[in-house]
Amino acid sequence: MAARKKPFTKILIANRGEIACRVIRTAKLMGIKTVAVYSEADRDALHVLEADEAVCIGPAASGESYLRGDKIIAACKAAKAQAVHPGYGFLSENAAFARQLKRAGITFIGPNERAIKAMGDKIESKKLAEKAGVNVVPGYTKALKNYAEASKVAKTIGYPVMLKASAGGGGKGMRVCANTTALKEAFVSAVREAKSSFGDDRVFLEKFIENPRHIEIQVLADSFGNTIHLGERECSIQRRHQKVIEEAPSPFIDDATRAAMGAQAVKLAKAVNYVSVGTVEFIVDADRNFYFLEMNTRLQVEHPVTEWVTGLDLVEQMLRVAAGQKLKLTQGDVRMTGWAIESRIYAEDPFRGFLPSIGRLTRYRAPEGDGVRVDTGVYEGGEISMHYDPMIAKLVTYGADRDLAIQGMSQALDGFYIRGVEHNISFLSALMNHPRFIEGRLTTGFIAEEYPDGFHASDVPHDDPAMLVAVAAGMHQAYQDRAAQISGQVSGHGRRVCGVWTVVMGKKSIPVSVTVQDGGFDVAINARGFPKTSIVVRTDWQLGDCLMRAQVNGRDVTVQAQRLALGYRLLHAGTQADVRVMSARGAELLALMPKKRVADTSKLLLSPMPGLLLSISVKAGQEVKAGEELAVVEAMKMENVLRASQDGIIAEIKAQVGDSLAVDQVILTFA
Repeated sequence: MAARKKPFTKILIANRGEIACRVIRTAKLMGIKTVAVYSEADRDALHVLEADEAVCIGPAASGESYLRGDKIIAACKAAKAQAVHPGYGFLSENAAFARQLKRAGITFIGPNERAIKAMGDKIESKKLAEKAGVNVVPGYTKALKNYAEASKVAKTIGYPVMLKASAGGGGKGMRVCANTTALKEAFVSAVREAKSSFGDDRVFLEKFIENPRHIEIQVLADSFGNTIHLGERECSIQRRHQKVIEEAPSPFIDDATRAAMGAQAVKLAKAVNYVSVGTVEFIVDADRNFYFLEMNTRLQVEHPVTEWVTGLDLVEQMLRVAAGQKLKLTQGDVRMTGWAIESRIYAEDPFRGFLPSIGRLTRYRAPEGDGVRVDTGVYEGGEISMHYDPMIAKLVTYGADRDLAIQGMSQALDGFYIRGVEHNISFLSALMNHPRFIEGRLTTGFIAEEYPDGFHASDVPHDDPAMLVAVAAGMHQAYQDRAAQISGQVSGHGRRVCGVWTVVMGKKSIPVSVTVQDGGFDVAINARGFPKTSIVVRTDWQLGDCLMRAQVNGRDVTVQAQRLALGYRLLHAGTQADVRVMSARGAELLALMPKKRVADTSKLLLSPMPGLLLSISVKAGQEVKAGEELAVVEAMKMENVLRASQDGIIAEIKAQVGDSLAVDQVILTFA
């Protein structure tokens, strides 16, 4: 089929969520009509509402909808769409799907089938990279037959090693193994996860580079042989091999290394006649030695940071290249200006081991302003489903330098208000305020090293607790002043609000006095341990508003405030504090209240999240040792292994393999 010289008139987006909305946004700017596809679970999703047309392609399960190429092609034909943008995930790196589209006379907005196939197989891509003269990590580039072979190879390479799924991505099917015991256990799990996630159970081994950085190069190529790179992105802040924070440029890469990495990325792209946008990922050690990791033959989740520092719209570039147009810029035209940072906001509870959270978004208010971008596929009243990725939004901030971008991100996170599901904003805020992150001392082990026992509220001590005390006291004063105006009060016996309170925060009881002023309030703190005895708060905050934007002693702050039955929940800079404001006598009596006993669940194995019970490894009456695998629960496309916390005997199995589990549902009991 001859290459198109004119822009498309209509395209179909074979995806969902924020990336579908992202593609729709650029298509509209280019005057291109869009067709959305959706599963029955996504009938009211944002991408469906924003597209010009929408076609239902099946049930909630992605295997019966978003992964069905035949249904997507049928939708293209019905809607008369000329091309398909795959987004990321699902069929975006499926060579067979690209081939099917070509046979149907529909343009695939992405690379050719050969490039997808070559780079989609981690074993073959590594061989190709070596042949093209690209640095590669020492390893074994053949699929492992069994654990015995894996153990033999690992001893040859030397521990630690990384076990990887050949068709993998997104951290699935990846395991770091420090010794033979870890490898034996990880091999079975990685093979199973690879088979479940990709339909391909091949795994291979390579040397694990210690204290590495994950840095990737964005490439862009047309069908005329023009290939350029758009600089790097630092993606080292990861949890379980899933990226959490990305930024461009990298605080670690110098000009010489950037040029060398870019040249190798371009060399690899040319080796497979690559066309479209793509990303070549590298592992970089402490001495700036870099090694090829993999190539993603699609648009990356983190592409907005590159767009901001280069001024390019990567979706537009994909559309123009797919339509047969020549690149209008050369390598010399590429300039990286300023700094951009992206935070991935997920529906997960960081205080419970980052367990996925599902439900309806009862409140959703995204930050706005210069230097702030939010890519999302949700809206207030919409649902986060257990069937798909738990991403709520991508928050991106831009600044003239890294410090300003970090400050902008911290402020934007404070102003991102979400209720109805748990989310990781507290954790992201803590990262932005972490001294090591601010210094740029990053590795892929950053989160594991800094939060080895998980993330807890106590990990984020607030740098100005007096400010939180003042905000809570001022809010309480406002609510009490309104309550005092209730009608029907007996003359001469009306309710009076004195403005003297005790703020209870944690184990501390802090006496304060509040004076209401025009445009805010002043709070005098009468307690030891608070160096600022007078806090001046100036704000236009109104009762019931979930965000208090204020100047506190001249400093601009945004505090999230949720009114509880007895007090307020405040969120600022990663600190979440439940605060009570009451009379001095009330605080005295509160201190005498008995503490509620926590229910004993030591004899129960509870599902920590909603998900599918993949396997149960034990039977009733069986003795188990601490650390032994009991069950595996799949949620949000990831396997979660549940282990025994102590030695014991299994009393009864309460759930069956294949069951859809609710949070805290009993899987088995101990004697």
